[in-house]
Amino acid sequence: MPGLGTIVNVCGIVVGGLIGLGCGRLLTKRLQDTLMMAAAVAVIFIGIGGTLRQMLHLTPNGLEATGTMMMIASLSGGALIGELINLEDHLASFGEWLKKKSGSSGDSSFVEGFVTASLTVCIGAMAVIGSITDSLQGDHAILFAKTVLDLIIVMIMTATLGRGCIFSAISVGIFQGSITLFARLIAPWMTEPALANLSYVGNILIFCVGINLLFGYRIRVANLLPSLLIAIFWPV
Repeated sequence: MPGLGTIVNVCGIVVGGLIGLGCGRLLTKRLQDTLMMAAAVAVIFIGIGGTLRQMLHLTPNGLEATGTMMMIASLSGGALIGELINLEDHLASFGEWLKKKSGSSGDSSFVEGFVTASLTVCIGAMAVIGSITDSLQGDHAILFAKTVLDLIIVMIMTATLGRGCIFSAISVGIFQGSITLFARLIAPWMTEPALANLSYVGNILIFCVGINLLFGYRIRVANLLPSLLIAIFWPV
């Protein structure tokens, strides 16, 4: 059944969020802060690990960095496009709308939780590759594995940032659902080099999300999202 992986992924995020919401009410502020730091460090190292896996290659002369021009061009060009479109504010505005519609007007961290969790669970090659294989091959394994990771991450985030994180399930549903729907059109562009570039830049953005979690809002990560498109279409 095409789309089953995304449906399970959405349900996993909701379940993880509900568990985190229940646990968060039982935790002291100190424990919540410690959990947030733990989640931030985990996200940072996920980003670093994924980036280095694509960046560094073993040669007879030792480790060599590759794709640096692609990385610089993608991030710079993506930042320019993202700032012109102002994706960050659009995503935050959607979060504000969800906040009102869900009766969460008194939750001061709702939008931050929604935006942060949405970026964390949507960015990355697993979402793209998993949605394509889900649609074209009926293979849900990648998205099932992603569901487990997202459940744990959103559970921890919800315990500290609140119910806004649960609504990242909507972002995942829209993002992965769209890829699943248009998989046959997207698939020809998803060559091995394109997916490698997507993973490369995507993991850098995941690292940036971790930085924001650990040190407070510093990087407008949503405005860097066009970097992923530039990375995909970067000439080999």
